[in-house]
Amino acid sequence: MPTLSQALTREAELTNNDFFRKVKASVRTASNAIVDAVAPGKSDNPLNVKRVEALVSEQKFQYYFSVRHPSYTYQRFLQAIAKFPGICDDYSDGRNADQICRRSLATMFAHFAQETGGHSVTQYGIDEWRQALVHVREMGCNETGTGCGYNTECTDPVFNGVWTCGKNADGSFKKYFGRGAKQLSYNYNYGPFSQVMFSGDQTKLLNEPDLIAESWLNMASATFFFVYPQPPKPSMLHVIDGTWVPNAQDKARGLGNDFPTTIQIINAECQDATLKPAAKNRIDYYTEFARDLGWDIKQESMKCTGMQRFEKGSSAAYPIFWEKTWNAGQDNQCQLVDYQTPYNALIEGNYVKCVEKNWNVKLK
Repeated sequence: MPTLSQALTREAELTNNDFFRKVKASVRTASNAIVDAVAPGKSDNPLNVKRVEALVSEQKFQYYFSVRHPSYTYQRFLQAIAKFPGICDDYSDGRNADQICRRSLATMFAHFAQETGGHSVTQYGIDEWRQALVHVREMGCNETGTGCGYNTECTDPVFNGVWTCGKNADGSFKKYFGRGAKQLSYNYNYGPFSQVMFSGDQTKLLNEPDLIAESWLNMASATFFFVYPQPPKPSMLHVIDGTWVPNAQDKARGLGNDFPTTIQIINAECQDATLKPAAKNRIDYYTEFARDLGWDIKQESMKCTGMQRFEKGSSAAYPIFWEKTWNAGQDNQCQLVDYQTPYNALIEGNYVKCVEKNWNVKLK
């Protein structure tokens, strides 16, 4: 059996390449001390927060989201940006950071508007693209009601073994309906988000899912979803900033470095021959946010209909999860795979957790 030091060395060896360095840089997180200190206009705000403030002032945030739920504050938005420094970061290879930031914000805001918008000019008296962030929790859903699904995986021994659902006092499962600006849903999204936000502890939000609605996590859940790849889907950030390069299969499926591809990542609404209302909404909202933020959408394809889903042959089918090694002679080891497990290789220390759990050992 390897020692703890040997296991950590093995983890470092398997992730010591340009690919992992690039992806890890884009999903890196700031400490909670740095995030807690962020406030509008502070001179010591992180670089990426300052870039966002220059493009979206508190006044503009109020203009964009004037009918938002009170829990969606400008400060929480800036803190959610600060938590993930890869958003609106600098680039050392000549890419235009300000333009990428404009596109990134327009993309996020457009999806906010579809996922949490009021969708009623009659009720709110303003254009639909400015009606985002009305809802903190998915409409019609609550902890005690009978409506809203999303919990089928809790009774599935495979899914529940990976992302174990929390339970209420009466033995019923916690509910993982949409919460926050992205409307994060399902235990297999709550668990990974919890790992990132709570030092590798996937149980925190699986046991207390409503924290996403009640705290600054309602914005951070959206920035998390924006930066994290979900093989075979790349992250939205990598679609927008060009880090992800589509291969021949991706191109044949209509997938590329454009806004409609982010629709396929979030909800796969672009594959029909006719444009779905939800996809049209997202494109319309993106068009307005991009115009106001100074991004010319003529620089990208806006074709949505006829696209297909990401599949295993995609260039984004990254092996970024640890799984038990089944090969003979490789006991007490884990390997990289391109399907989801509880052990994301982008989070340091998960290799040890994979070995200890799958081989029922304690490394010392």
